[in-house]
Amino acid sequence: MKFIVSSSVLLKQLSAINGVVATNPIVPILENFLFKLDNDTLTVTASDLQTTMITNITVESSEKGAIAIPAKLLLDTLRGLPEQPITFNVNTETFGTEILTDNGRYKLSGENPIDFPKIPAVNRNLAVELSSDALLSAINNTVFATSTDDLRPAMTGVYLQLTEESATFVATDGHRLIRYRRTDINSPSSTSMIIPRKALTLLKASLPEDTVVRAEFSQSNASFTFGNTQMICRLIDERFPDFENAIPVNNPNIMTIGRTDILNSLKRIMIYANRTTHQIRLSLKNNSLTISAEDLDYSNEANEKLSCDYDGDSLEIGFNARFLTEMLNNLSAKMLSFEMSAPNRAGLIIPADKEEHEDILMLVMPVMLNTYA
Repeated sequence: MKFIVSSSVLLKQLSAINGVVATNPIVPILENFLFKLDNDTLTVTASDLQTTMITNITVESSEKGAIAIPAKLLLDTLRGLPEQPITFNVNTETFGTEILTDNGRYKLSGENPIDFPKIPAVNRNLAVELSSDALLSAINNTVFATSTDDLRPAMTGVYLQLTEESATFVATDGHRLIRYRRTDINSPSSTSMIIPRKALTLLKASLPEDTVVRAEFSQSNASFTFGNTQMICRLIDERFPDFENAIPVNNPNIMTIGRTDILNSLKRIMIYANRTTHQIRLSLKNNSLTISAEDLDYSNEANEKLSCDYDGDSLEIGFNARFLTEMLNNLSAKMLSFEMSAPNRAGLIIPADKEEHEDILMLVMPVMLNTYA
């Protein structure tokens, strides 16, 4: 089996799918890329059994064949090469592979492609077309809030609810909840699923801008196709928490403030917070916000006063500064509305200005003010 391909084109396409390859996979064959050649089309597959990414590359060849090639060794070789056409010579009996460049020759041992896991089938019960920009925005606004606790598998992914009117993306780790809704994504029939965090992170890294993405869903798998790349992932078969009932509806205390103003203040004040609780205190009264933190273990404390528009009773409420700054970092709005009711009730963060077709609501749980340590 022989083919010729541009080194830079091959490197770019392999780098786009390399995130799937695990460093210590359960099955050793998964340390490899699966190369399948069909005349002038080379199909490369990477998998970790839960997620599979496939890309097609145009090459010079009139042959057919397949081989599994070590991913790390091949990528390290390509990264060191300047742009040039390179030739792959593969012995399909011994799976030995030879790479010829303008002034070099590299030999590596491949593996039998028959050992590579089969690509999971997506029965295409439902198909939706959406823009890559809309999907990227949904991922950016939710995936950071997913849980890393494998004991709560439903929370380790993003819940997607599709209806005829909109698509709602929800993520929570028990301390915060993000509900992101888009009215420019809809489905001919209503359905819901939980997409794993790793799959969405890989999509975020590989999705090009201003491209149409075709999403197809079956009961157990989801497929995302864009350009010459496809990603297939296994859905999380768990029941997602009832997020709508977790969102407080009566929040009479409302503060409106510039996002960068409060974010920059939080970043300065959180340096002085307790290193375990990361707790900061928000004190609100008379169109004034005071942000403070203290760490009694080291006698550190800091506070800043900011101007804001505040409508409500005097209120003191504590939050985890790390959660709060991460949420604000992922917003692009200039002005934010904080809606609160009591020190022991969740607070809502809602952008006062937002993009067309989108609706964002962020919920963050408070921490008790008497837990300074």
